[in-house]
Amino acid sequence: MSEILQLRNVTIPTFDQKAIIVDDVSFDVKEKSIHAVIGPNGSGKSTLAYSIMGLPTYKISKGTIIFDGKDVTELGVTERAKMGITLAWQEPARIDGLSVLKYIALGIKDKTNLKEKAVEALNTVNMNPDKYLDRFVDDSLSGGERKRIELAAAIAMRPRLIILDEPTAGLDLIVIEDFLNIFNKIKALDMTILLITHREDIGMIADYATLLWGGEAVRTDTFPEVMLRYCAKAGLREFCKRTLFQEEEACFGEDYIDKIFREEQSK
Repeated sequence: MSEILQLRNVTIPTFDQKAIIVDDVSFDVKEKSIHAVIGPNGSGKSTLAYSIMGLPTYKISKGTIIFDGKDVTELGVTERAKMGITLAWQEPARIDGLSVLKYIALGIKDKTNLKEKAVEALNTVNMNPDKYLDRFVDDSLSGGERKRIELAAAIAMRPRLIILDEPTAGLDLIVIEDFLNIFNKIKALDMTILLITHREDIGMIADYATLLWGGEAVRTDTFPEVMLRYCAKAGLREFCKRTLFQEEEACFGEDYIDKIFREEQSK
């Protein structure tokens, strides 16, 4: 499996250049995978996502971003979007007066068969097209409905890489289970997902993960291996035993977990 995204020594300062948010981060994202970026609040996850998208407020001061083998470091958001990168925001847009159909159609390059493409995108996010196509993207929709529509709009663009920034924030557990199913549907459409999350239950769907801690990339590996480091650095062994490592011995072995906790807590 080849790499669709490669970050090399990426450093991102604050807008006033007085502090560093992301410091010398390097990792690869494999094509057609789900790759989670995890870490506590304030660790630089969303900043990194916006920088990969090319938003000017989050311009890197050092390093290289390579997408599909091409250096995109100096390219803007429009150029990156044309190459196949898109971002679904943590807080979806509300656009009064615009129908769901028109909202989804905004980012579709080929304007033929727009309704069919919108229907397919809504079906992918488990929304009934007959119920939603003519609804307006406004306050009449719930937060969960707006997130699904935002995701449908991103899917309809058929990007190579879709960045999801905390896509389940504010959703209840039942809805979250549905979103996990949606992520697998997106992957089945040959898209790569870069999943920004601080939740261990969401990250479990990922093939790989990168742990950001204090703006630095601590480890990139399979999700359980990365989450083990997260738990160790945060001192959350009992919490992780209840959630991620319910069958601890079968996952890693007690001695291995003890070793990782000792190593991380001694740093």
